[in-house]
Amino acid sequence: MNKKIGLFFGTFNPIHIGHLIIANHMAEFSDLDEVWLVVTPHNPHKKKSTLLNNHHRLDMVFMACEEFEHLQPSDVEFRLEQPNYTIKTLAHLQEKFPTNEFCLIMGEDNLKSFHKWKNYEVILENHSLYVYPRKSGGRVENQFKDHPKITRVDAPVIEISATFIRDSIKEGKFIKPMLPPKVWDYVLHNNFYK
Repeated sequence: MNKKIGLFFGTFNPIHIGHLIIANHMAEFSDLDEVWLVVTPHNPHKKKSTLLNNHHRLDMVFMACEEFEHLQPSDVEFRLEQPNYTIKTLAHLQEKFPTNEFCLIMGEDNLKSFHKWKNYEVILENHSLYVYPRKSGGRVENQFKDHPKITRVDAPVIEISATFIRDSIKEGKFIKPMLPPKVWDYVLHNNFYK
């Protein structure tokens, strides 16, 4: 069956309710059939030292997605050569699931730097972008303003960051409401981010 799948990339270190609100909103209020939360092994723009092991982050995404029918965890990038680029992941998925249509989900802050992505023109030729609002400076390049492959989805503006969560846990703050219950328990049980 042909499915339109939104790919929501992140280190998910840890996954939090902000991620789930955006992913679920995209699944429920756009024409996407499913949203796959793609756990990235290592973002070259983030310090690796702060990243939990891949399997811990993937486990947390599995726990977080359990109750959401249209959200799926994905470890596809774990098996791709590093450093990896989005264009390679898209090509790999399209080859593996040729009947599905894969789209990218990104915040408006990422759209502002999208022209710097490797082979961004090829991505836009073959895939649609679903953009959710973010509070951020800078401006969107003119070429992306009314692009037929870019859909703006009026999702809630979420200003929770995984960095804030990690820092808060390190400071001994009680931030349980920001994490899915099973993820909170997992973080606590494993003494992560302290």
